[in-house]
Amino acid sequence: MGGTLRPGVHTAAAMLGSDHFAQHGFFIAKGDEVNLGVALEWLAVAAPWAIRIGALIVVPFRRSPAATQSWLLLFFVAPWLGLVLYLAIGRPFHPRWRRERVAQLWPIIDRAVSCIDRVARPAELPLAQASAASLVSGIGRMPLLQGNEVDFLTDYDATINLLVEDIGHANDHVHLLFYIFATDAAGHKVIAALRQAALRGVRCRVLVDAIGSRTWAARIERELRPAGVEVHEILPIRVLGRTTRFDLRNHRKIAVIDGRIGYTGSQNIIDADHGWGWPNWEVMARVRGPVVGELQAVFVADWFLETEKELADGHLYPPANDAGSSLGQVLPSGPDLEHGGIDELFVALIHSARERVLISTPYFVPSEPLLQALQVAILKGAEVHLLLSGRSDHPLVHLAQQSYYSELLSAGARIHLFQPGFLHAKHMSIDETVAVVGSSNVDMRSFALNSEISLVLYDRDATLALRRIEDARLEQSIRLMPSDWESRNLVRKCAENVARLFSPLL
Repeated sequence: MGGTLRPGVHTAAAMLGSDHFAQHGFFIAKGDEVNLGVALEWLAVAAPWAIRIGALIVVPFRRSPAATQSWLLLFFVAPWLGLVLYLAIGRPFHPRWRRERVAQLWPIIDRAVSCIDRVARPAELPLAQASAASLVSGIGRMPLLQGNEVDFLTDYDATINLLVEDIGHANDHVHLLFYIFATDAAGHKVIAALRQAALRGVRCRVLVDAIGSRTWAARIERELRPAGVEVHEILPIRVLGRTTRFDLRNHRKIAVIDGRIGYTGSQNIIDADHGWGWPNWEVMARVRGPVVGELQAVFVADWFLETEKELADGHLYPPANDAGSSLGQVLPSGPDLEHGGIDELFVALIHSARERVLISTPYFVPSEPLLQALQVAILKGAEVHLLLSGRSDHPLVHLAQQSYYSELLSAGARIHLFQPGFLHAKHMSIDETVAVVGSSNVDMRSFALNSEISLVLYDRDATLALRRIEDARLEQSIRLMPSDWESRNLVRKCAENVARLFSPLL
């Protein structure tokens, strides 16, 4: 060709060879106009490396080492895919407008908790429990309270019916916050109860997660708002206007009736056999006493985040006489909070165990500190039981979960796979001293991305009541033996290891 190489591309010519440039027509015309082919070739070579280098700078910010490694691996293997996913779900925080609203949250929580303090008495605990209670207070600002009555509910349909009955007896207000609120048979029972309560003058407020309840949210609003029920979606996704990351979700389950009765745990408002058709097995806690005020405070905080309206009415926190003997407190956790979350509590409780740890969760993809805590507990002589679902509705997460089985089994952990249905219950018991029931799974999504809630109880009666449920479900499970597990084929093992590499992103 009759053109000459532009001085700016002499280096490229030297690296690739002039024959390469001539073969692809990358010589610049005598008029010194840049050939588009040169620019595109340089872009194709340089852009992926620019993405990788940028990832090295940006990704480690406010992120765990495991998550950092997974993101960087994705960026180096598939930089363009990594960029798209990172822009969609990679930033470990809400947008600026949401963070500005969160900054106003703590005074609201403190005002709510001050109402509870006037009616609750302080409680003294043994050192290990006192340490955990202090940690919960440090993370979520919720004090330890005594005088509570706790009932654990395991019958799925009976739990819905009892909630409907409590709503039917409401005199002042009903507050519901659920990740999933469907308009199926179970959902319509609750909708009917809310409509009737609102029509007789009870103030009813409902929060549903915009993604978890995406199929039903619009219909719920249409059915409830004409009756006077206030309904809002949590973290709505909008094409135009203010929006947030679609994977930062509110996974909590809370019901408060008249400030005197509360519910929390793992169960959503939806039919038991939704999804894959397997019956869900749950544990919900129905509580009375001062700790209901802490569930109320979490609802009030979430209501403010979505509406910018503070529910400051004193009647939301009625004087609470002792309803029982349980010591407890509520732990809210999630990306909106300043300090840590449920992962830190789980690790601290496991380290305090002397005899037995049991964790029930449908998804088990532990953090490194939690995995090490389980191994240390075994070395100290404690039995470690993992009560996991024998069925899974997330195949990739299940593969990542199974990648941890070998090292746990070799350490001495006892893994039990529940058989009758999908075990969706999320709870933990430590010795005969601490019980935790809530919405949090043992995975990185619950630890870092979701807003979760947990009820932590520090007395023997409550812990033994939960252990009776656990023991009954252990009998309905198959214990996974090391010899059986190690016999799986090589392809399966490779798939598990690949899934584990990306487990912090699941």
